[in-house]
Amino acid sequence: MSETIVLDKPDQIAFARLCALKAMLKLEILGLRRRGRSAYSLLKDLGYKGSRMKVLKAVQNDVDAKLGGKEGKALCE
Repeated sequence: MSETIVLDKPDQIAFARLCALKAMLKLEILGLRRRGRSAYSLLKDLGYKGSRMKVLKAVQNDVDAKLGGKEGKALCE
């Protein structure tokens, strides 16, 4: 049986968005392109600075800090 995850609080939604942007940035670094704004530009709007790799490391550090060894790591891998 699979468990359903409900994200209904603003901080949960923001965290899920950060996880999605992290995954998008990984794909952008590998060369995948998309229409619209890049994940890199969206993350820069959120305050991250530096090259794509530095932004990815900063986002990964933020995600790890928010998870803090909790369950849910599969949500943001």
